[in-house]
Amino acid sequence: QVQLVETGGGLVQAGGSLRLSCAASGRSLSNYQMGWFRQAPGKEREFVAGINQSGGTTRSADSVKGRFDISRDNAKNTVALQMNSLKPEDTAVYYCAARGAVGTITINSYTYDTWGQGTQVTVSS
Repeated sequence: QVQLVETGGGLVQAGGSLRLSCAASGRSLSNYQMGWFRQAPGKEREFVAGINQSGGTTRSADSVKGRFDISRDNAKNTVALQMNSLKPEDTAVYYCAARGAVGTITINSYTYDTWGQGTQVTVSS
């Protein structure tokens, strides 16, 4: 089974940028559809962005379109989330997730099989 570890979180001022990385071990990420989710205190976990196995198709939540970009490097077994123009409402724990299925990129967290431990992103106003 694949194991996922997120890095790159931190504290940033509104308008700033952060780049999250998700490193996989145990199996090749090329077999997995990947997603980034986030969970703010008192709120449900929500979909942020997803990418298919080849990296040719992506999907983003409306709240982050035009600001966040998901990418993957299957040779390095990593997935990244570039976050620009950050807002205080982007503050959350961000999770990387893997789904061993092909087809439409799903936004439902219960369809993802494997999760990382999460990394905190805090955006100050």
